[in-house]
Amino acid sequence: MKFGIHSLLFSETFTERELPLLDKAKEMGFDALDIVPFDVEKFPAKRVRQRATELGLEIITEIGMPEYANTISPDPAIRAVGVELAKRLVDLSNEAGAHVFGGVNYCAWGYLTGRMRSEEEWKWGVENFRKIAEYSLREAPDLTLAIEVINRFESHFINIAADAVRFIGEVGLPNVKVHLDSFHLIREEDDFAGAIRETGNLLGYVHACENQRGIPGRGQVPWPAFFAALADVNYQGCVTIESFDPSMERIAKLCCIWRKLADSPEQLATEGLRFLKTLL
Repeated sequence: MKFGIHSLLFSETFTERELPLLDKAKEMGFDALDIVPFDVEKFPAKRVRQRATELGLEIITEIGMPEYANTISPDPAIRAVGVELAKRLVDLSNEAGAHVFGGVNYCAWGYLTGRMRSEEEWKWGVENFRKIAEYSLREAPDLTLAIEVINRFESHFINIAADAVRFIGEVGLPNVKVHLDSFHLIREEDDFAGAIRETGNLLGYVHACENQRGIPGRGQVPWPAFFAALADVNYQGCVTIESFDPSMERIAKLCCIWRKLADSPEQLATEGLRFLKTLL
């Protein structure tokens, strides 16, 4: 099993200025860096791939789709923009050497209608993600598309692992997997470890986050049960620590981080890594 760290713990975006984060991740003992290329046109994909290869560092990409590119919008023009943006992100992920493109890549992050998910939204989501997955299978056959299961406050679309498994079944393509995050699992699932086991071999990526986004091991996540379930499904991928720094106003507002979770981002990363490694 490999361990990764999230770039958003250190920076609100990823441009050429953030390239030293690859070296930082390696120096802190991580095997992978999870990058969110918010600024698509400024993302230095080729340079990321080059430096990651030199360091022996794995790259993972993610996104939270913006509302103007919402693939479950009632507006067909917006849905079309979402498909094209996702294809562009597939290309960038492939160019950066990523093996996983995860996150909320299947609808707009933060989009809430005030109602339960509709049958129409589900149909639009499946149809549009199938287009994205078909494109990725053709243009980036080694890339796994991992759809993240998130909590009710961030989306009304896919909140539990069982829904993600159903969604993937209807998309019907082998390059689509489930992205599980302990921060969301502990809020939504009836059975925390059971959701991992029920996902089984469809599990494609994992975030290891404490219930309050703080240092893993200092909260309420049942970590021994978490890793036991990962072992039961023979998960061999990357486990990434995801958290955010409240001093970064844009990210703090988006993710509702209103207090310091550690003395520094570096402390959160390194102490969290030490703790997670003891569980193995």
